[in-house]
Amino acid sequence: FHSSQNCEHAYPTFLAVLWCAGLLCSQAPAAFAGLMYLFVRQKYFVGYLGERTQSIPGYLFGKRIILFLFLMSVAGILNYYLVFFFGSDFEIHIKTITSAISPLLLIP
Repeated sequence: FHSSQNCEHAYPTFLAVLWCAGLLCSQAPAAFAGLMYLFVRQKYFVGYLGERTQSIPGYLFGKRIILFLFLMSVAGILNYYLVFFFGSDFEIHIKTITSAISPLLLIP
């Protein structure tokens, strides 16, 4: 019951940062992180069936993915305001960096 409740509480946050990261930054790394998050939540849920300590790695890994998506969203928002106020566009650089960093999410 607790793992189901925890998944329900984290799901709206996940959807919000996934959409913002995909729309404002880059779609491919956001989609990769979203798929990783779904697998991690499955690991977290299955960890609750065993001992409590088995669910902790899935929980921490999920938080790291949410942080990555949040940082992608922030980078996209900052880029929008840089274009709006100063006329300088860093979209290509941000997409390159996020594409390079997204495979690092596989490291436990």
